[in-house]
Amino acid sequence: MNVEQLVETAQAMVAEGKGILAIDESTGTIKKRLDQIKVESTDESRRNYRQMLLTTDGLGEHISGAILYDETIRQQATDGRSLVEVMNEQGILPGIKVDTGAHPLAGHQGEMITEGLDGLRTRLEEYARMGARFAKWRAVITIGDGIPTIGCINANAHALARYAALCQEAGIVPMVEPEVLLTGDHDLDTCYEVTEGTLKALYDQMFEQGVLLEGSILKASMVVAGDRCEEQASLDQVAEATIQCLSNSVPAAVPGVVFLSGGQTETQATAHLNCMAQMGPHPWVLSFSYGRALQQGALVAWGNNSTADNAEAQAILAHRAQCNGLATLGQYEASMD
Repeated sequence: MNVEQLVETAQAMVAEGKGILAIDESTGTIKKRLDQIKVESTDESRRNYRQMLLTTDGLGEHISGAILYDETIRQQATDGRSLVEVMNEQGILPGIKVDTGAHPLAGHQGEMITEGLDGLRTRLEEYARMGARFAKWRAVITIGDGIPTIGCINANAHALARYAALCQEAGIVPMVEPEVLLTGDHDLDTCYEVTEGTLKALYDQMFEQGVLLEGSILKASMVVAGDRCEEQASLDQVAEATIQCLSNSVPAAVPGVVFLSGGQTETQATAHLNCMAQMGPHPWVLSFSYGRALQQGALVAWGNNSTADNAEAQAILAHRAQCNGLATLGQYEASMD
């Protein structure tokens, strides 16, 4: 483990005014996105789409890193450069999704466990050789009738911590993502309770597995009411609950917390982040690691001209990246959209 390199990379991931672009959708998930815009999902179309995103002029001004899928990290741009080279030239750190997805947890009806630890050491060594500087592992916590159980939370926390330790062994910064799902009719207080319990279990396991917190990043879900809850929380309520929850459960040694959008609209995700940034200073840098909340507008525009150099789509992505970069500083205004 190269401690200095891990710490340097983690800090670069949450550099001032920057965040993470998540383009790590699996082949199945990206097909669903492309189906929505009536573009056939092929090796070429997926390459063209992700190349379009990564070659956006000035993207590195507000994007510090991008999470890739296994297919993407191996692909070449139309000019022969690897997509990793394209990212490096933009000053964007290459990241890689390494879990193999969430699957039903035996003995726990309605709950999931993320798999992918088998063979992970070897895969991480290969990804490091290919230029990956950080990785991501997503756990899924569902709120419902009698769930989540302590067993589910602890199983996912343990897997996240083991993954993180293996990443650091390979010189790769682990991004740990225990996502509390937005789906459900639960209220804000229930989400708070589950999120706090999940994060405390995670950091207990991170300590037990000897993970260097200074060389890791937390990808967190915001504390929000479920999407079917009749009483939705206000912007300020979400921000206050999320900050309080993080303050009670995330050690100050963690360099940064990057939020997932979790089904929020593009502008909602930006506004929530901006509100939380304005409540600072905080022990950790607050930033973003958005997928759809950065890509959706660009994806729709790209569907009209699915080439690797769609300027309209790139302009939309650049704007969203800029808005979110400003939001990390508390400088975003709704009028910008």
